[in-house]
Amino acid sequence: MKSKINDQLKEKYEAINQDLEAYLEGLLHSKPINYWDYIQTDALLNLQIQRTVFPDEMVFIMYHQINELLFKMILVEIDQVAKSKALTVELFTSKLMRISRYFDMLTSSFSIMKDGMDVDQYNKFRATLTPASGFQSAQYRKIEFASTELINLIDKRFRDTIDRNSSYENAFEHLYWQAAGKNYKTGKKSYTLTVFEEKYKDEFIRFAQFYSSNNLYSKFKELPKEAKENKELINAMRHFDYTVNIKWVMAHYNTANHYLNIGGKTAEATGGSEWVKYMHPKYQKRIFFPDLWTKQEIEEWGVNI
Repeated sequence: MKSKINDQLKEKYEAINQDLEAYLEGLLHSKPINYWDYIQTDALLNLQIQRTVFPDEMVFIMYHQINELLFKMILVEIDQVAKSKALTVELFTSKLMRISRYFDMLTSSFSIMKDGMDVDQYNKFRATLTPASGFQSAQYRKIEFASTELINLIDKRFRDTIDRNSSYENAFEHLYWQAAGKNYKTGKKSYTLTVFEEKYKDEFIRFAQFYSSNNLYSKFKELPKEAKENKELINAMRHFDYTVNIKWVMAHYNTANHYLNIGGKTAEATGGSEWVKYMHPKYQKRIFFPDLWTKQEIEEWGVNI
């Protein structure tokens, strides 16, 4: 057994023109791994920097950091589908269901926010967060780019009239989440949207260019006819679409409503957006895989919930 492992190690390092003995010597001097170094626990637990003295702000910070970690896990899964050279129905279905489970966790976890923070504390410390906004999550924007064709992320007001061969620059200016920080009558953008674009716009465009033909919807369309008719895959696609664009969005919406709609008066979001129309799925009808839904299902998307 030891001889076999030695042979495999030698073969591995010879393949990359490396000396096995040098690596073995390094192993001789290295110290054993432990949990806290592998997980980087100390670094992770020092990433929570409060802006106020309210204890529940710590819940808010950590909850959003957990979200970002899960978004990263989702992008890792999508990346494997996008770069698969021989994508099978089994792999595609498995990855979609795995991603859906991550979003199921994100959805159910909103109770931590909705029922786990004092309303008075929240509405005091949130004032210090202006002009930051949840729509500035670059990873979530990437999940959308990687899930569907760009046309399905265009603001519903322009989706039927925009040129599908429009430049990425023009398409970017008409994405649905631009509505969270842009006055389409004047063209003026909020500070929140402006700084978000300054940091991520070029990166987003490069990312969208790669995923223009490698997004989940495009990868599905490239499959053989028999594969595209596979019921398990279709159900996984629909489940993912509904989980992300209805269940998760509504959990987010209901949590925001809990804190921002007090006494029948809707407070403005920290980024200044009209968060009700931006978030609620019935307004934008964000659907990743429209061909997999009936006309009636699309018309009723987000209405009866």
